[in-house]
Formats: sequence, structure tokens, C-alpha cells
Amino acid sequence: MYKKNINTTESPITRFVLILVALLFIFIVLIVPLFSIFLYALEKGYEVYFASILDEEALSAIQLTFITVLFAVPLNLVFGVSASWLIARFEFTGKSLLTSLIDIPFSVSPIISGMIFVLLFGAQGIFGQFLSDHDIKIIFAVPGIILVTVFVTFPFIARELIPIMQSLGSEEEEAALILGASGWQTFWNVTLPNIKWGILYGVILCNARAMGEFGAVSVVSGHIRGLTNTIPLHVEILYNEYNYVGAFAVASLLTLAAIATLIIKEIVNYFSHKGGRQ
Repeated sequence: MYKKNINTTESPITRFVLILVALLFIFIVLIVPLFSIFLYALEKGYEVYFASILDEEALSAIQLTFITVLFAVPLNLVFGVSASWLIARFEFTGKSLLTSLIDIPFSVSPIISGMIFVLLFGAQGIFGQFLSDHDIKIIFAVPGIILVTVFVTFPFIARELIPIMQSLGSEEEEAALILGASGWQTFWNVTLPNIKWGILYGVILCNARAMGEFGAVSVVSGHIRGLTNTIPLHVEILYNEYNYVGAFAVASLLTLAAIATLIIKEIVNYFSHKGGRQ
């Protein structure tokens, strides 16, 4: 394996100080808070810890979180692949506008995102009367939570795939089409294998954000116990009720999910670079 040597002019003392500062920052900002979560979660023992997690409302929050992820991630996957293919492979009027629109959730506060959907689908919103007449509930119900989660997470997969597909070019796809392959055959046998690691990387990031989303979901959920509370909302309720052990116990689930996400991300990153060197 080829490694590029980088010559630096910094003295050993300078490098030592920079490394020390970086490690100290990571320890204070990352390690200590993570350790504190588990410390407080287990403060009253394992029985209280597991009782907090297996509580009926906690299980309902966990279930709703996974349902939201189950819908949001596949929808974003379809959009991300479609948008990246369209932007990377075709020239059309409004292409730069579409690229800019994909970044909107990055620049808009999640709370504002939630308010947008309230203005659209709330009782006094644009479609509120129509939804009320047909007994369709979106705001303060599961569909609203899924919608806002899709909105705040949809750039992740697209933004991961667009530069990958642009760098790959279209030569292999054009060769497959010339040889008689159909559009779907070209996608499944040529395009997909080339972008599979980018898809997986984007899905991991999208999943992590969907599980931890708080602001937008808080606006549209209504905080109905056992019905519209996801894990982050349930943690907030427990904390506001001074049930700190329960709050940290449930929060530890998100922490474990975040750690697992980082590990999986690094594994994907390792194999994607390993595949690129072969």
C-alpha cells in the first residue's frame, strides 16, 4: 500500500502541544459527556435502569422512533439516488436551483421546519379544512412526525451521492447501453455497484439524524404520551419531571445507537477505501 509522506516544519514541541490540545478537547467535549450519561443512567442500579427502558411509555417512544426511521430512510434513499442520478447525468433548466433546494434543510432551523408543516397541515393551515373534512390527521399524529423527519434528513443521501456520481462519470453506463443493456440493467449492474458504499454511508448518516431529530418533531408531535413521543421527546419529558435517572437511561439508548453508527460508519469507510485501492 502506497503512503504519501508529508513533510512538516513544525517542531516536536509544537506537534505535541497540538495533539495534546486536540485530545483534551475531545476528552472534555465528547468523552466526559458520554461517560456522564451512563453514570447517571446507572446511578440507582441496573434494575431501575432497565425498568426505565422497559416502561410502557418508553417502549412506545422506541417503537415510534423505529417506525419513523423505517419510513424516512427508504423514502430518502429513493429520492437521494434519483436526485443524484438526475443532477450528475443530465443537463436541464433549473439544475442549479434543484441542487440548492436540496440544501434547504441544512440552512433552516428544525423548529422552523416543523412550523412550515403546521402552517400546511395544521387545523388552521392551508390544507387544514380539507384534512378535517376527510378525517385525516397529520399534525399531532404519526404522519406528521414522519413528514418532518423526511424533510430534515433528505439531503444526507443525495449530498453523499452527487459528488460520487459526478466523479465517476458516465463512460461505463454509456458503454453498457451501447452493448444493448436496458436502463434498469445499466443501473443495477453498472451504476449501483459503483455507488454502493456511498449509498450505505448516506443511509447511516440519514438513520442517525432521523433517530435523534428533536426540534421539528417536537413542533408537530403534540407530545401525546404513548402516541406521538419519540425517544428524544420522551427524554425531555422525563427530565422536566425531574426523573433524571429515567431520562439518562432512555438517553443512553440514543448514545449507544450513535456509537454503533460511528463504528459502522468507520467500517464502511474502511471497506470503501479498501475497495478503491484494489
